Amino acid sequence: MADLAPEIVIVSVTSTTGWGNAARQLATSLTAAGARVGIAETGAVPEVRTFMATDFVQARAARRTAAAALVAHRPRALIYCSVTAALLWPAPGAIWLDAIAAENRPGRHGIWQRRLELRRIAAAPLVMTMAADSLAPIDPGDRPPTVVVPVAIDRSGERVPEAVRDIDVLAYTGDPVKRRLDFILASWAQARRDGEQLVVTGIDRQTAGVDPPDGVRFTGRLPPAEFRALLRRARVFVTAPRREDFGITALEALADGAMLVTTPAPGPYPARELARALDPRLVTDDIANALRRALDDPLDGYAERAAELVEPFGVSSVSATLREHVLPRLLPGWEP
Repeated sequence: MADLAPEIVIVSVTSTTGWGNAARQLATSLTAAGARVGIAETGAVPEVRTFMATDFVQARAARRTAAAALVAHRPRALIYCSVTAALLWPAPGAIWLDAIAAENRPGRHGIWQRRLELRRIAAAPLVMTMAADSLAPIDPGDRPPTVVVPVAIDRSGERVPEAVRDIDVLAYTGDPVKRRLDFILASWAQARRDGEQLVVTGIDRQTAGVDPPDGVRFTGRLPPAEFRALLRRARVFVTAPRREDFGITALEALADGAMLVTTPAPGPYPARELARALDPRLVTDDIANALRRALDDPLDGYAERAAELVEPFGVSSVSATLREHVLPRLLPGWEP
C-alpha cells in the first residue's frame, strides 16, 4: 500500500542548522500527536552580504519550495518555519516563529521585512511562537492569538554522572560573530587552569581564522547526535550570543545535564531564565568568572533540577499542546 500523503507540510529554510533541526523536531512532535507530516526543505541557498538580501534569498527559496509541495502533496495545511519562510509565501499557512524582524532586524537591516511580516502574521490562520514573548515588539492590540510551541527537547541517551564527565567546557559557535567566538576564547584564556580544555563545535579552526590557543580544541560541524553525545560528556556549556531568539543548544545542554554559563543576551531565550533559576551566578557578562564558579563550586543537584525545568519542552508536552490547541485549528474536523 502506498504511503498516505501528508496532511501537513512543514516548509523549512534549511540553510541554517538551527531551523533545520527545529523543523525536524516539529515534525516529530506533530507525528507523535497523530498527524501525517512531511517536510519541504529549501536546501542550501546562496550566501549574500546583507541581512536584507539574506532574508530575500531565503524567502524566495521558501516560496519555490512551498509551491512545489502544494502541487506534489496537496496538503490540508502548511506550516512555515520562521517569519522569513512566510514572507513571500505562495499560499497562506501557519507560521512558527522564534522572533520577528521588528526585534532582530533593526534599522536598514529590516526595512522591507518588518512591514511585510505584519501582513503575513495577520493573514496566517495560526501563529505559533516558540516563547511567550516572541511577539513582544508588536503592539498588544495588534497581536493575533497565538499558541506557544517551543522546540521539543528531550534528554539524549543515558545521563552521565558528573564524576565521569571528561569535557570541562563545551561551546557551539556555528556563527562566530553572532556567537562571539572571540569573546568566549578570551574569557576562557582568562579562566582556564592547566590541564583544562574547551571544545568548540559548529566551526573548524580554518573557518574561524584562529590558531587554537592552549586548552582549546575545534571539532568543526557535527551531526546532531554527535553534538548531543559531547553534551552528555560536558561539565559546562558556555554561550555568549549577541542576542538569542530561542537557543536550542542551551536547552539541549540543560536537558543533558551540563551546567549553563551564558551572558544575559536579549531576546526571548527561555534557557536564560532557566539558568538564572538554577544558578544565577552563571548568567553574567563576566563569563570568565562564571566558568570558574561552575568548575570549582558547582551547586548540588543542578542536573536533576535542570531536567525538571526542561520537562515542559519535552516531546510529550509539546505533542500534547499540538494535539489540543494546534491540530484542531489547522485541520478542521481532525481526530487523533
